[in-house]
Amino acid sequence: MFSANDVKALRERTAAGMMECKKALEATNGDMEKAIDWLRENGTIKAAKKQGRIAAEGLTKILENDQAVAMVEVNSETDFVAKNPDFQEAVEKICNAILNSNVTTMDEALKLTIGSDTIESFMTNLTATIGEKLSFRRFARIEKKEGQTIGTYSHMGGRIGVIIVLDGGNVECARDIAMHTAAMRPMYLTRDDVDKEVLDRESTVIKEQAMKEGKPEEIANKMVTGRLNKFYKEICLNEQDFVKNGDITIEAFAKQNNATVASMTRFEVGEGIEKKQEDFASEVMSQLNG
Repeated sequence: MFSANDVKALRERTAAGMMECKKALEATNGDMEKAIDWLRENGTIKAAKKQGRIAAEGLTKILENDQAVAMVEVNSETDFVAKNPDFQEAVEKICNAILNSNVTTMDEALKLTIGSDTIESFMTNLTATIGEKLSFRRFARIEKKEGQTIGTYSHMGGRIGVIIVLDGGNVECARDIAMHTAAMRPMYLTRDDVDKEVLDRESTVIKEQAMKEGKPEEIANKMVTGRLNKFYKEICLNEQDFVKNGDITIEAFAKQNNATVASMTRFEVGEGIEKKQEDFASEVMSQLNG
């Protein structure tokens, strides 16, 4: 009937998802032109045309059961859509599908089903229905293990979601650390987790600043060590001062509760996505001017 190359060719012509292209070719016995019409009739191409837009709003969602905890981030173009009950229900369905699976990659996640649709086609159809670009951006799924405690926290109506896993401890401690993580935005758990590239760049900046202040190189190198310690306190969860008690670090707070932090997962809607800056006044004037 049709080959993998036909699916690829249809995707290139329409920008529709791979699964949708496969469905279209199946429905039309491999006829490329009829498959394009099928995609148009089902709203898929309408959705695909939105893919060039920027979706940097949206929601995070956290769900858990006896076996695991899952968190997803699903993006929309506008905050208005993020408040849409249909969108919120869709985010919950996606998170529930992730929770009740054992997927570890996005490719695997997109093949999970919601009703009769894969998540990939579910998102495509939802995009066509709601009328703006939507994107299932990322997920985390963490298995519960004996001896560990999990704390979750959702902040700002779902704009920020956090999962904290402790070795030992208790739920209240884990939740407090999750709340702290939501507020203080640590990038890493410990200094050993900091990317070498990030560390090298920060060291270079600190040394250059010291040299420009007229410090001898030997002194500048010592200043790098001191200022890096301050840098670690800003970006590493364990070294941050606990937001509820500035006299102790998160690591010390965990120890007070017979725990150590095993992992930290923090999603903030749209982080790292370059948002398009809209000049609405200029846009209106350009439309008025034809």
